[in-house]
Amino acid sequence: MPHPRDPESVSPVEVRQAKAASGVLVHAPRDRAFAASTWLLAAAQDASQAQAAWRERDGIALLRCGGLFGAVRISADLVRAAAATENTREVDGFLAEALPGAPVFMDQYAQRYYVLVPVSTGRRPEWLASRRPLRAEFLGRGCFLGVPRPDVTEPESTRCYWCVPMDGPGTLAVPDAVSQLVSVGRSRLATADGTGSIPPSAFRA
Repeated sequence: MPHPRDPESVSPVEVRQAKAASGVLVHAPRDRAFAASTWLLAAAQDASQAQAAWRERDGIALLRCGGLFGAVRISADLVRAAAATENTREVDGFLAEALPGAPVFMDQYAQRYYVLVPVSTGRRPEWLASRRPLRAEFLGRGCFLGVPRPDVTEPESTRCYWCVPMDGPGTLAVPDAVSQLVSVGRSRLATADGTGSIPPSAFRA
């Protein structure tokens, strides 16, 4: 679990064209992963250490929140409630539709999802008021995040993987869509309603 100013406590954790920061179109998944890696490494506390970690498939790089991006940490039970399914693949597909363009990775050991969002997300009322977060919390300045290698996109035989890979450098989630997903998940858990489904369009801002 990431904690403010406590790097040692971190919990590790198509193809649409994406436009890289240089203006070059990135087509192949491998190229997109490389472009995303380069961008993410700018948030590393120690870039060489992060690169070394990512040389291993299960490597986790320690990245700072609050500069290039923030993150919303959401418990797996809340996400599954919003998706109305326990199936990992179906949840991944739901997230890709409900949070279009949003990069999301999961820590399967800790059972938490992490959505990368703009830093300004933390100034929204729903996150400022969360002194006792109900299964969802914004991680911003002063927090560190254990991030898996961008090309690790399959859940098998790994602790952390990208259930929704980054489309390209700087591509982040729409804050409204994330808040709506969290709200629906909380409502379903509160009412113990695990049946039915909500169309992904209901989460779009």
